[in-house]
Parts: sequence; structure tokens; C-alpha cells
Amino acid sequence: MSVAVPIAEPKVDAPLSPQSHLIPQPNRLNGAPVWFQQRSAAAWDEFHSLPLPGNRVEHWRYSSAKKLNSEAFQIATDPSEADKLEALARSMGLTENAAKLVFINDSLVIDDNARLPLGVICLPFDEALRTQGDVLEQYLMKRKSQLGSEKFTALHLANVRAGAVILVSKNVVIEQPIEVFHWVTGENAVIFPHTLIVTGDHAQVTVVDHHGSLSEDSCASIAVADFVAGPGSRITYVNAQEMSLSSRALNISSTTVGRDASVKALQLHLGGAFSRNETVSDLIGEGARSEMLGVSLPFGDQCVDMRTLQNHIAPRTFSDLLYKNALYDKSKTVFAGLIQVEKGAHYTDAYQKCRNLLNSDEAEAASLPGLEINADQVRCSHGATNAPISADELFYLKARGIPDSESRKLIATGFIEDVIGKLENASLVQHLDEIIENKFARMSM
Repeated sequence: MSVAVPIAEPKVDAPLSPQSHLIPQPNRLNGAPVWFQQRSAAAWDEFHSLPLPGNRVEHWRYSSAKKLNSEAFQIATDPSEADKLEALARSMGLTENAAKLVFINDSLVIDDNARLPLGVICLPFDEALRTQGDVLEQYLMKRKSQLGSEKFTALHLANVRAGAVILVSKNVVIEQPIEVFHWVTGENAVIFPHTLIVTGDHAQVTVVDHHGSLSEDSCASIAVADFVAGPGSRITYVNAQEMSLSSRALNISSTTVGRDASVKALQLHLGGAFSRNETVSDLIGEGARSEMLGVSLPFGDQCVDMRTLQNHIAPRTFSDLLYKNALYDKSKTVFAGLIQVEKGAHYTDAYQKCRNLLNSDEAEAASLPGLEINADQVRCSHGATNAPISADELFYLKARGIPDSESRKLIATGFIEDVIGKLENASLVQHLDEIIENKFARMSM
């Protein structure tokens, strides 16, 4: 299969000075192509050469990379048979799907793709390296990280061995979502899931990545996702992060949107003591559309860190970002987003909004929206709001016999529901609503 989409050369930040490593040695995939082995080895060297970003680095403002730096972390070991069975039992997901892959500790447990239509390739990462190496060589992590996690991106490339590679041929429409489950277990275990989605002209696909922990162990996930949407195609993607409350999660995604193509991506942050998401969307063809959605429900001492870039390269492109966070207790969110309109990207429409609902006087939400416009005839806007739940709304519900705790839950649910509803898939929206309901149940325990 051949899917050709041009990728613009990104701007690259200056390299940083050396610092110590986190993990003893990189993992190597047996039978991997020479080009991958070379890139993996180079990434390992790059990881060693880069320091851990300090608080003075702009992309880590109001946050700390030290939360991802633990010399105790070790590459996750092979799971036991009991762990595999538990992972399967907990990977229920949607009622109907087009395919399902389940991993635990970066080891494949099940690969069920019998329901996929012709013209679709959905493979575990290691198998795709062996059989679709030319496609991976063209698209795998071609964009340099520029939102602060260059060191961790290099660590991912040096150790990646699991994930899903989804290639959809021209004019193929996949009606049901593809689901991928990534589980991790073991104290201080770290996994490196990868997702690559490439669509041909006018193809359509929906993919849901689930990231979770089998236990309350302190563990980590450093995940990367690449999306390449060919002309007129449509990609819908959901990242549902539900790891243990003592874990750390880093998700880095890079999107390339071709002419008249559309990519809609939702980042759902529910688990982890510290969760960071970096999302870049490059709109490289006229008529390209990108919708960047985000929802988080932190409580206790949870911290959610979100960094985004809407990069308009071609003229007449559209992007819309809507992130909503409902904060409780002493939790914290950080949002830093930039709309960047390159020279020649005239008639750009770009919007960016981050709204924070504060359910505690001790919760903290920092928002840093930004614009950088280098073209004419553009329409761009950005904004951020922080507000507590309205006393009038609470009084209205209390007057109807609804307790304060339940009232707050109803208001928060309504606050984030319009983000989830933008997915326009009833079964997927219902499933995510159930996941969110489970999070509220944990918060009330």
C-alpha cells in the first residue's frame, strides 16, 4: 500500500547541553530494518546529550520536567499469564469496534482485526516494522518535538516496541472505531506505546487509545502518536488516559493535515499524579481542518500539563481548539497554546479557548494562550477563563432537593459534555461518558 502526503519541514529548537540518563539501556527490536536500528541508536545518543528541561525553559513554565525524571524507572518486564488475563478482562471498551489490540507492558496480548474492510492495514508496531517498513520510514516521528519534550521523545524512539500502525487506503471508510489498549503493571515500570495513522485520499477512520494501569503501582507511560491525513480524508482520534493516581503519563502527538482533510483529536486526562500532553497540528494543504479537544478532571494533588501548537502553513485552513478542565481539591492544570500562521497562509481561520471550572479555593489553573500571525486576511482569536461554580446554579439545584455534591457533579458534567459531544459518534460519546462517570465515583470515595 502506498499513501503519499507531503510533510512540511518544521522549525527545530537549538540543542541542549548533556545530562544524565533515566534508564540503563535502550530496547532493540529483533529483525527491525537497518534504518530503524540506526534511528533508534541515534535517538539513544540524543537522549544522553540532552539535559532535563529546567523551569526557566518556556515550554515548562508553571510545570516541572522533574516529575518525569526518576532513575528508579525501568523498562517494563514481560507480563505474567495472570496479568495478561486481567488485561483482557479489563479491555472491554466499546460494544462494537472494527478491530482491537491489547498490550500489557508493551507485549501484545490480542490482535483482533477480522472485522476490518479490505484496504486497511492494522498491525502491531513490531510486525509493521517488518512488513510495512517503507511506510514507517516515511512517516514515523518525522516531526521534531518543539514543545519541550525533545529528551523524552528521543527516549521513546530509542525504546519503542509496541503500538498500532493503521494504514487506510484511498476511499476506504471504516464505520466502527479501532480500539487499542495499553496497560502497564509493576512498580517503577515504564512503557513506550506508539500510534501511527496514515489515511489515503477520502478515507475515514476513528481510533481510540486507552492508557491504563493494572494496579496502583507508581509507573509511567511515554507515548507518541503520528497522524497523517491525505487529501479529503478524515481522522478522529481519542486518547483516554486512566493510569493509576501515583503514575506519570506523557503523550506527544503530531498531526499533518493535507488538502481538504480533517483531523479531530480528543485528549482525555483522568489518571496519573502528573499528566502532560503535547499536541502539534500542521495544516499543510488548502482547506485543511484541525479540531483539538481536551478534557481533564483532576482532583487531590493531580497535575495536568497541556501544550499545543496550531500551525497554519497553507492558505485557507481552519483550526479550532477547545480545552475544558474541572478542577477539585489542590489539583493544578497548565495550558499553553499557540496559534501560528506562517507567511503565505492567508485567509486562515483559527480559534483557541481554554475554560477552567474551579471547584475548590485551593485549585490552580494557569492558562497561556498566544498568537503569532505572519499573513494577511486572517481571522484568529484566543481566550482563557477561570471561574468557580455559580452560586445561583447551586442554589437552584439545592432548592429542588439535590445535594451540593451531586449538584457540583451535574454542573461539571454539563460543563465538559459539549467537548465530548463534538466527536459525533453516539456509542463513543456514551462510552467516554461512562469513563468520566467512573472518575467521578473515584473522586467521591
